[in-house]
Amino acid sequence: MHTIGSRPKLVVSADGRGVVNHAGSRLLADLADATGLTASFTAALRRLRPRGTGHAPGRIAVDLAVMLADGGEAITDLALLRDQTEVFSPVASTPTAWRLPAGIDPAALAALRAARAAAREVAWMQAADTGPGIPAAPAGGRDLAGLVLDIDATLVTCHSEKEQAAATYKSGFGYHPLLCFLDNTGEALAGMLQPGNAGANTAADHIAVLEQALAQIPDAHRHGTDILIRTDSAGGAKAFLTHLRRLRSRGIHTFFSVGHPVTEPVRRAIRTLPEHVWHPALEQDGSLRTGAEVAELTGLVDLDGYPDGTRIIVRRERPHPGAQLSLFDLDEGMRHQVFLTDTPHGEGSLQHLEVRHRTHARVEDRIRCGKTTGFGRFPSRHFAINQAWLELSLTALDLLAWMRTLLLEGELAAAEPKKLRYRLLHAAARITRGGRRLHLRISATWPWRNALTSAFARLTALPRPAT
Repeated sequence: MHTIGSRPKLVVSADGRGVVNHAGSRLLADLADATGLTASFTAALRRLRPRGTGHAPGRIAVDLAVMLADGGEAITDLALLRDQTEVFSPVASTPTAWRLPAGIDPAALAALRAARAAAREVAWMQAADTGPGIPAAPAGGRDLAGLVLDIDATLVTCHSEKEQAAATYKSGFGYHPLLCFLDNTGEALAGMLQPGNAGANTAADHIAVLEQALAQIPDAHRHGTDILIRTDSAGGAKAFLTHLRRLRSRGIHTFFSVGHPVTEPVRRAIRTLPEHVWHPALEQDGSLRTGAEVAELTGLVDLDGYPDGTRIIVRRERPHPGAQLSLFDLDEGMRHQVFLTDTPHGEGSLQHLEVRHRTHARVEDRIRCGKTTGFGRFPSRHFAINQAWLELSLTALDLLAWMRTLLLEGELAAAEPKKLRYRLLHAAARITRGGRRLHLRISATWPWRNALTSAFARLTALPRPAT
């Protein structure tokens, strides 16, 4: 018989000194300084500082972004940083922090976005100086050329009356933000806060979010680099796709891969396809996907009004248990998904184009993580404040993405925010002083101590922007 040893008894008190929690979040604060984000925010929001006194609004904005990246949900959660002055320096009080988003009007919001773009350019240059640069987005066992932008909308429930919150198509109540992420790194390029009853397939909204996202990409990458735009069927409006094609006249090499509804003409075309034109679909590692096939419908479906060279491709697959099937799918015994692309023939096999489009599903993970990093819960009754909150949330996601790209390696370089918080950001440490320096001593038994200390070392070695 084996006995189970009891845990040692503890005497708990609240009189500890020299101990800090969430010490790893200092990485994010210092990374904001190293990329010039703090300086850019300070310049962008300088006019919000009354008579040059008190806390700098740009610094408050960075502290709020760090708090959101660390997992905070409300402005009151700034207490975590405020009560650890030795590590995070003086942090604004809750009332002072509240005044920042309340003072961000459309002009200040535009300045914030420009500041994020300036910091992004520095971060991308640092990635090129210290490593291979911005990574390629993977699909079907190979790397995609250029940049990949994923646009998608989501529903955020509001549990109280908020300005412009409305009933949603899923019988809920809240907002319906439209977002754009960079699949290469997970950076949150742009976001537009919309009422809950806003249409998801509005071309004007997609164009506005895309323009914001393109403005975030440094000039050296925005011009001369292939940029693939992926959306679900909500982004398949002819006006939006025509806009994407017109961007080429501005030197922006955009291509699209967007979902398309299975309409009656599409169903008729599918039924006319002979079996020999169906090809095996691919898994994300490039291997064959059992029970899934791909075929091209170009020439069988009227694509009048779409940009020249638009192709239409269909994928069919045996439905998995619980899949929602249309009457057509039930009749055929297969689940069908259709998308449009203007990638020319000869620039990728049919199977590769299909698996490339299917990886658009990664944006769902980005949005899920974003909802735990700020925009899953909006703090104010006022729409303008909530739009500013969304921008700070996108900034927090950027800081996490830059940390993965610039400071981490191995498994942690691809980790979601939850794992980064558990392993790195929420680590405790002890503060000591010696040799006129402040030392942050991480526990010698912490499983991820080496990854955290290496990240701090890489941060110190990052080239700094010229001032």
